[in-house]
Amino acid sequence: MELVMTGDGSPTLFLPDKNEYYHSHFGAVTESKHIFIQAGLHHFTKINPKREISILEVGMGTGLNVFLAFLFSNAMPSYVIQYTAIEPEPVDPVFIQQLNYPLLLGAERHGNVFKGIHTGESNVRLDLSEKFSLNKKFEKIQTTDLKEKFDMVFFDAFAPAVQPELWEKGIFDKIFQFLNSGGILVTYCAKGEVKRILRSSGFGVENLPGPPGKREMTRASKPV
Repeated sequence: MELVMTGDGSPTLFLPDKNEYYHSHFGAVTESKHIFIQAGLHHFTKINPKREISILEVGMGTGLNVFLAFLFSNAMPSYVIQYTAIEPEPVDPVFIQQLNYPLLLGAERHGNVFKGIHTGESNVRLDLSEKFSLNKKFEKIQTTDLKEKFDMVFFDAFAPAVQPELWEKGIFDKIFQFLNSGGILVTYCAKGEVKRILRSSGFGVENLPGPPGKREMTRASKPV
């Protein structure tokens, strides 16, 4: 594993054995904001009156998406977020210490929150603030057994060429069941085969402009 700088000046991690980045090398923070916050969380708050939002992330990785969702809740006093993150292979703490996301995002005062995302106990509810809780599960989505329902899914697994088993119909069938009616899934992946699988699992699918370096992204929704 290697720490690398991306096009917007923010760091990400690179896995040489898989030839895969955790985030876009065009811009780690820019990509996560565009896909998961703007096209995901912000969009959901515009179309749904709910003030308590439950999010499931598949592939917590560096914890950047968790931290951005925390900052969203901190900036929007009327929202409470319950966040569940699935990550079967947690990142080595040595590398986490080198990710300066709080500083880059102007949120140095929340540096302990970013640290807590990674050092907090798994399989318990971690109250990172009065309005944001996190439950980390160090297991695979294939075998996870979640009792609750979710309003949103941040699908941030490695690319289909690297982890094809996470982009199969059975996975999206399972996620469809996890979602509340009207819930949405957002992902950076815009491959035609993935969109066909999402539709076959019952989702409505939208093609949206992607972040820098990527023409499109995907937003899928569960019918009301």
